[in-house]
Formats: sequence, C-alpha cells, structure tokens
Amino acid sequence: MPSYDTSAIRAVALVGHGGAGKTTLAETLLHKAGAVPAKGSVEKGNTVCDFDAQEKTAGHSLNSALVNFAWEDMHVHLIDTPGYPDFAGQAISALAGVDTALVVVNAQTGVELMTERMMKWAKDRGLCRMLVINKIDADNVDLAGLVADIRARFGKECMFLDLPAHGGRDVVEVLEHAAGEADIDTVEHAHRDLIDQLVEEDEALMARYLDDGKDPTPDELHAAFEKALRDGHLIPVLFVSARTGAGIGELLHVLAKLAPNPAEGNPPPFYRGLPGSDAVAFQRAADPAQHVLAHVFKMVVDPYMGKVGVFRVHQGTMRRDSQLFVGDGKRPFKVGHLYQVQGKDYVEVDELFPGDIGAIAKVEEIEFDAVLHDSHDEDHIFLAPLEFPKPMQGLAVETKKKGDEQRLFDILHKLELEDPCFRMERHPTTHETVIRGLGEMHLRYKLEKMSGQFKMELDTKPPRIPYRETITANAEGHCRHKKQSGGAGQFGEVYLRIEPLARGAGFEFVDAVKGGVIPGVFMPAVEKGVRQALDDGVVAGYPVEDLRVIVYDGKTHPVDGKEVAFVTAGRKATIAAIQAAAPIVLEPIVNIEVIAPEANMGDLAGDLAARRGHVTGTTPRGHGSMAIAGEVPLAEIDGYASRLKSLTGGQGSYTIEFARHAQVPPQMQQKLASQYKIREDEQ
Repeated sequence: MPSYDTSAIRAVALVGHGGAGKTTLAETLLHKAGAVPAKGSVEKGNTVCDFDAQEKTAGHSLNSALVNFAWEDMHVHLIDTPGYPDFAGQAISALAGVDTALVVVNAQTGVELMTERMMKWAKDRGLCRMLVINKIDADNVDLAGLVADIRARFGKECMFLDLPAHGGRDVVEVLEHAAGEADIDTVEHAHRDLIDQLVEEDEALMARYLDDGKDPTPDELHAAFEKALRDGHLIPVLFVSARTGAGIGELLHVLAKLAPNPAEGNPPPFYRGLPGSDAVAFQRAADPAQHVLAHVFKMVVDPYMGKVGVFRVHQGTMRRDSQLFVGDGKRPFKVGHLYQVQGKDYVEVDELFPGDIGAIAKVEEIEFDAVLHDSHDEDHIFLAPLEFPKPMQGLAVETKKKGDEQRLFDILHKLELEDPCFRMERHPTTHETVIRGLGEMHLRYKLEKMSGQFKMELDTKPPRIPYRETITANAEGHCRHKKQSGGAGQFGEVYLRIEPLARGAGFEFVDAVKGGVIPGVFMPAVEKGVRQALDDGVVAGYPVEDLRVIVYDGKTHPVDGKEVAFVTAGRKATIAAIQAAAPIVLEPIVNIEVIAPEANMGDLAGDLAARRGHVTGTTPRGHGSMAIAGEVPLAEIDGYASRLKSLTGGQGSYTIEFARHAQVPPQMQQKLASQYKIREDEQ
C-alpha cells in the first residue's frame, strides 16, 4: 500500500531530442534513489526503461516507459520518452500524465529539433518546464554559448537553479547559496537573479525583501517558485552528468522540494460535455475523498498481460475490487488488479491517490484518451485532446501468405492502440492496405515488430498518394431513379445543390426539404448515397471534401418509394453536381526539415526546388550543421532518403509533417483523371 499522500507525489516526464541521454538519466536517478541495486547502461541493453528487444538492438528508446521511486519522503513518477521525431507520439502522449516536463539537452549538440518541439508542446499543455543540460563533463562543450542560445530561443526566464563547477565534475545549487565557485557565470550573480525573479511573483514578499534587504528563506519562496513555474515566468536550468552522477542529487532535491505536486501545477484541461460541442471547463479536485476521475494516456498490448491501459488518477482514490465506468459507458467493470509500472514489471497495489500513475489490464473497453470514473455524474467529462503530428509516411503492405489478411488487420489494430501516430488505411478503390507513420524509421520498426513479435511476414511497396478532391464553384444536381422489373419497383428523386467550403472544413449535409416531398424516413438514405459518392470520388477516384450538400427537393412514390432508390438517387445527383462544380484534385503538402552539414545547403535547396518544393528558412544547429525548413508535395518525397544520403554522404536526416492540401498542377490532374478512367474501364 502506498505510504504517501497526494502532496508527496511528483509526476515528471523526461523529454527532448534523441541522444540527449534521457534513458541514462532515468537509470541514474533510479540508482541514486535506491530503486535499482546497480545502474544499467544503454550500450549493454540492461536499463529499466529500454527493456524491449527492439530498443536494445536500436540503442535508443522507441516507446515511453514508466518508473517510480522515493526520495526525501516524496514519491516520484517518471516517464522516459523517445527523442527522435519518428516516435514523437509516445513523447507527446506522456505530457497528459505529468505536471512537469524535464526537457533534457545534450551539452555537446545543443538545442535540437525535438528540444524546441517539446518545449512548445509542454508550454501549450500548460506544464511546468525545466531544462536539464546533460553531459556537462564531455569534451569540447561550450556551456556558456549553449545557455546563451537557450535564452535566445526560449527567453530570459530560463534561469540557473544550479551551476556546473570543477570542469563539470560537480554542480553548485544557487537558490540556497549566494557564493561559490562555478564554471560559468558566478554563483552570486545567478543567486541574485533568481531571487529577484521570484520575489516579483509576490507583492508582500517583494515589499519585505526591499525593506530589509534579506533573502527570503526557501520555504518563503516556495509559493512564489510554484507560481513562476505555472505562469511560465521561470524555466529553471539545471546541469547534470548522467554518466558520472554529477548534479543528480541536486536534481532529485529539486524534484522533491520544488517541482509541483498535483495540486500545485496548472490543472489538467478537463471539460464537461461532448467533444466538439459547447463543452464547459470542469475543475477536478485533487482530493482523495471525491469521486474517482482518471485519464488513460498510454495503451500497451503486452504479450503476457494483454491489453493494458496506463492512466493518471486526477481525483478520488482508485481501489482494487472497486467498479469503474469508461467514458459514457453504461456497464461498469471491476478493477480486479491494480498496478504501478516499473519498466517492464507490473507491481500490484491496493489503491492509488490523486496524482498517481497506474495501470489496469484486460479491460477491452479501455482505449487511449478514455476517462475512467466511478459515478455517472462524470459520464461526459473528457480531457482536452493533445495535438499529434499527422502520420504521412506510408507503405502499402500485403501478406506473403494467403489467408493471413484478417490476422494482419488484428495485428495492425493492436499497433494502432499503442501508438497515436500510427495508422492503418484500407483504400476502397485500389484495395491497398497502407500503414502510415511519422517517418521511415517509425515504419521500419513497426514492420520489424510485426515480423519478430507476431511472426507476420509482409511485402511492401510505395502507396498511392492520398490525394483529395474538392469543388471550386456552386452547382446543382438531380437524379430520378426509377426501376421496374415486375411487381414492386424502385422510385426516388433527389434535387440538391453543392457549395464549396473553406479548406479543411470537411463535409456538411443539410436537409432543406419542405412539405415532406422526401419523407424524413428516406433522408438518411439520401445522405448515405451522397457520402458514397464523396468517398468514391468523381474526378480521379479520391475522396471529395470541403463542401456543403443541400438537399432541397425531390419526389417519392407511395408504393415504389424505397430506401435503395434514394441511396442511388442521392449518389448520382451528387456526382452530377460535382462534375458541374469545377472540381479539382488536391495533393498533400508536407513541412520538411532537413538537418545536414552546412556545406550541403545549396545542393539540398536545389533538390527541393526540383521536387516542386521551396525553402522557408534555415537555422544553425551547431557543429557545422544547418537545419533547412521547407514545403514539398508528399508525392515528391518518394526515394528522398536515398537521395539525401547521396547528397550528404550519409550525414543528413529529415522529418516531415503534414501541412495542408493544395491544388495539383493542371497536367497532373489530367494524368490522374485519365488513370481513373482507365481503372473504371477495366472494372
């Protein structure tokens, strides 16, 4: 049973770019806190957090991992997250389970892509943020230059909480110390800057400070410190070496004494209502006596435990053998077993308090982002969803063995459960099964997992590009469907008009029929026919979007009026209207960021231009590298990895992220339309 209460709980996530040393830092924290007898290493493949066979082979994290430990009478829940952009879904989802993001920076490589992204995502989520500069003892590090770059990117609120000393072999804490030796800045200057920043958060504290000139005690500064963290007025900067242990004790002290407990951080953004409706903010109470309210931020399909939902308790006390509801589900499930997670191990517990992170296994109704509760009073409470990058990198897959198709879909569904940035699509026209992820590495590891864990062998090929169709003008469509084949016939007539909507608005169906000329019982059939036409496409066989369809007139027959007739009439009327509405084909445009040696920038910019792309900016990355940002059609990315390798001698890397849809060039639309006609003729 837990021997702590909510005020003693800390929940933090280690986030940042790959190679920053997050997993090693987690291992060192566990060892220092006495949670593991010996410190493992990523190189030896024996860390608590990188326990998966694929992670051991890769030498870096692929999934988020949970651990917990005690320090100074506090109980710390820590989530170690992957750092490479291809696995960003696991890092972003962890933000829903913590109060504080520890953004880890590699002192050798400085601020990198995921450093910036995680700082932004954590800020957008309202989390308290701290910057942890790791590898301070490495050769040829410029810590003063790195701090200057950090402040230039993230603001002057990035202030020292400790400083490296003796060549990175030690650190000195600056909140409680006004003097001491340091490698950069001075302890006195850092101490004074920090105190001045904190007293500004409390008028009474500032008045007292100005009157007597004495520094407030750490206890007196605690409330001001928490407020500064919550408001983003302070982003503490700490220095560590996870390899040698320098600064680890100081970091643990900060987590125990200064990181917010569940009642001190910004409250999680819960709402009451239905997503997309006029939901109102709901204030959870971090009170163990209230109704239970918990949120599932991670799903695991474990070979032995089965389907596991990992959640954070935000309100109430969750107990073993109690009954819980999932969302607005009417039937409760019994909590037969309640766990805390320690790497690959599930440790059974009797109860969990507000702020605790736990897990429940073998409950089929639990899904990612679900809310668990013990009263129907909380049926329609949800947590504001996180924004994830749209998976754009795709591979068409098919089974090598006939008859394995259903098993493939079952496996892909399990992988989708675990990863919010992995998707499976089934294209109705080409009959392709396409898997989509955030990059080539992301998909490669999914294929390896299917082969290794599930023994599923697949053939792969580039997928068709997910083009879309839309309209650029208003138009009307009409169809009278009449079929007589002896006995009762079929009759349905539909008049409709269509209007273009803003890009990204989707589809809107409007029933404007008056006088019952199309009985209400048949209107769902009309809408079904409309949707069929939109799904199948009209110009090139791709889904049609961003339009409003208004059904305003029609006719039925007292005997022959049938649902199937109105489905057909709705579909054909929609096709006729789209053909008259100046339809166009849209292609997905992606944001691309390429990191490569500075000497290759000219060649890379030229290559992007040759792919119908353009450069939007460049940013120095240090150590002779540059980041080049741009936009390029997804259709032009095929084969880019090998081209980048050729241009940079294997030293370049890139990430893509969906940006928008844009009209394809006229000649390309003609080509796509002619190919679609060929396919139609072949059927």
